[in-house]
Order: sequence, then C-alpha cells, then structure tokens
Amino acid sequence: MNTHLYPSSPALFTDFYELSMAYGYWKTGNDVKESVFSLTFREHPFGGGYTIACGLTQVVEFLKAFRFDETDIAYLADFQGNDGKPLFDHGFLDYLEDVRFTCDVDAIPEGTAVFPNEPLIRITGPIVQCQVLETALLNIINFQTLIATKASRICTTALGDPVYEFGLRRAQGFNGGLMASRAAYIGGCAGTSNVLAGKLWDIPVKGTHAHSWVMSYRTEEEAFTDYARALPNNCIFLVDTYDTLTGVRHAIKAGQWLMERGYTFAGIRLDSGDLAMLSREARAMLDEAGFHNTFIIGSGDLDEYSIRALKREGSPITVWGVGTRLVTGWNEPALGGVYKLTAVREPGCDWQYRLKLSDTRDKETIPGIVQIRRYRDKGRIAGDILYDERAGIDPAGGATGFEGTKYRMSGDHLSHEDLLVPVFRKCAYVYDTPGIHDIRERTLAQVEDLPPEIRLLDHPGRYSVGMDARLSDICDSLRREMSNRPIT
Repeated sequence: MNTHLYPSSPALFTDFYELSMAYGYWKTGNDVKESVFSLTFREHPFGGGYTIACGLTQVVEFLKAFRFDETDIAYLADFQGNDGKPLFDHGFLDYLEDVRFTCDVDAIPEGTAVFPNEPLIRITGPIVQCQVLETALLNIINFQTLIATKASRICTTALGDPVYEFGLRRAQGFNGGLMASRAAYIGGCAGTSNVLAGKLWDIPVKGTHAHSWVMSYRTEEEAFTDYARALPNNCIFLVDTYDTLTGVRHAIKAGQWLMERGYTFAGIRLDSGDLAMLSREARAMLDEAGFHNTFIIGSGDLDEYSIRALKREGSPITVWGVGTRLVTGWNEPALGGVYKLTAVREPGCDWQYRLKLSDTRDKETIPGIVQIRRYRDKGRIAGDILYDERAGIDPAGGATGFEGTKYRMSGDHLSHEDLLVPVFRKCAYVYDTPGIHDIRERTLAQVEDLPPEIRLLDHPGRYSVGMDARLSDICDSLRREMSNRPIT
C-alpha cells in the first residue's frame, strides 16, 4: 500500500528525544550495544475487560521503509545547541545515513485479544535502531488498537446486527480517518463510508444520502422520488430532515415506485430524535405497507451504551451507523501504550536484564525476553502466562497474577500457544501477513472464545494473566538489587 501520506523516508516520524538519545549512544560508544524493547499497555481502554491488537501491518510497512535519506540528514545538520553550534557531529549524521533496519521483531498477530502488561511487539537489535522506533510504533499501535477495541465493544453489543463505521468527517485528520476505518473493520464493523479506505483495504463501502439532498428539492417527496430514479438499486432514505414519520410515509411512496419497477426498497435511516419510539412507529408503517424486509438504520452519536439501551427498549433497528464515538475513541482518547527497555548486552556478552522501578507497582516494567503463553480449555481462552524465553517456563504451570493472586495452568484438558510470532529476522521479513478479512475473522473468533464475563461492558471480570514462577523470581531478584543500590 502507498497512500502517499508519508515521505519515502519515514525515519523522522519520531520525537526529538529519540534522536538525542541515539546521539548519546553513538557519542559515548554505546551504539554497539544490543537491546530488547517491549511495547505494552497498562490497562484496558473504556473500562473494558479485553483489548484488540491492531496496527501490525502498518508497523511492517514503516519498518520496511525505515531509513534516513539525504534530506533528513541535511535537516538534522541545521539543528543547533544552546551555544548556537551544530547539535550533531557530522560523523553521527553519516552514521544515521548508513542505518538500515536490521532488528528482530516478534509481535502478536492483529485481531488477537490482549491484556495489560503483555508485549504486543518485541524488538531486539542495535540499541540506536530500537530506540528511534519508539514513537512511531507507539503512534501506530496505540491508535489502531484503541479503535479496534472500541469497534469490538460496539459490534458485540449489537448482537450480530451489522455495524457500519460512518466517522470520517469527525476523525482526527486524514491519516487518522483512514486508520480508524481500517481498525474499525478489524474490530468487527461490517463496512465503512470511507471510500478511500475501501479502495486501499477492500473494506465494503456503504452509505445513504445527506439532509442536503432533501433540502435541495422543493419537497421531500420529490427528493425521494428522484433519488429512487437515480439509484434504484441502492435506495436507503434518510427520513428525518423535517418530520420523521412524514418522511417515512414519503419513503414508502418512493418504495412503492421502486417495487412497481422491479427494484427493492432497501431501507430507511433514522439519525435523530427518540430512536426507540420512532423506529417502532416506522417499523409498523413499513410492515403495514408490505415492506417487511425493508430495514431500519440507526445513526447519530451512537456507541455501545446507546445501542444497548435501544435494544433493551425493543427498538427494531437492525443496522447501525456509528461515527464520532467510534473513530475518536470517545471518552478515552488514547491507549496508554508504553515502550520500555527490558534487556541490554555488550558485544559478545550475555544479556543483562533491566527493570524500571516505580512507587506504584503497575508502572514497573517486566524484564527479560518475554513471551506470552496462552492456554485454552476445550477451545475457550482460559488464561495467559508471561515467561522469559531464556529461562523457559515452569513445567508446573504456576503463575503469579499482577494483583498478587496465584493460579496454575496445567492438565491434559488444556492446550496452549505462544502469542509472539517472528515478523523480522535481521533484515529478512519472515511473517506471512494475513489479509484484512482474515484479521477481522480472527477478532470475531477471539472475542467469541473469551469467557462471557470478560466481554461485559460494565464491571467485566478479570482475565487471568500472570508471570511464570521463574520470571517472577527474576523480577524479585532485580527489584532487590535495584533497591539496595547506593544512591550516588
């Protein structure tokens, strides 16, 4: 995919401090170190019980294109320090110009249900490369994961009704609109109104008409009749420009015109007012006119909570158009993803694990080369254990949850898989990227396989995620070591 949204060299899509640290590594001779960084998040968005991983495909595209070109180097050469002198040595700029991506990347496939403290992406390689990737990876993964999760919550609440993403006009900019449409489809939406997203990713494109179509005519009845003449095979009428129930009657007349000519009256859309009451009245009118298969679309600032409320009120709406509150991640504008160093080593030496301490335990990092083992009980997702790949996993299957609970994953009835899979090995791309439809199907299957209490909108249950006993011992050992270090 090439949307022409990015320069041919995207390496400057980063925060300044990534470059200042990279310069520091180079200046002090520490650029020869290798490192391991993990991208994780600390809590589920929207108060939910699960999160949907999304954005890996764009991460891959970014990494394949990663390099500093001549214009990047010329731009950085003009940076000045506080003394008015060049900030970066020419040697460092030459070094950056020669950098090509050579890291190992392991990642959780898109469409996977994930949980706090689990590494969604793990990068291993030269410390300068790993460091300057931080901002871009967080930007890509945080946003798409947020929107895919919101879409999943909305679609789950719709109970099998198709949900269409209608949010482009309210999305956070050009690129934000595109990526929101992609993530919403992966999260479970049936399609989008975003035509460019449809072209780029083969997402079904759907839509109706706006109030301006009706307002451009002398009467609503004329507007619907002309719309039926223009698009007889795609007639969904927006009926609330003036009086909604009068609009339904006018739509029925246009529907009769269509039926007489062998076409189908597909549906009507309600975008404002008391949707529960209006949809019931509209359904009765459509049925009385013989249009039992004509569906009703509900739209207008909907989200998972308003859809749930409408369903509880018995609304006959069976198709949902969701915009602003989906594509903006309404009420939680960002996923709290973080990217932390977990191990480092000098050339020819063993790995030294790193742990960030904090006064609050939830902000401590997990050291090591961490993998996630997911257990299933008769096909149902049952729990995850984080373990260090070098130490291996405790064969007894014991784990300590982050809230201090102990649990065990063992028994012949359990199956398991490791979630982080190889994506890059050095400069070689080794991952078989699935298509967007396969990713969406993975999301739907993953959510279906979660325990029902994890899918609740309000006060969801806690999914079992913990550290393997060996990894827990590593953490405890490092915590004691760091706490006992003298302050200098």
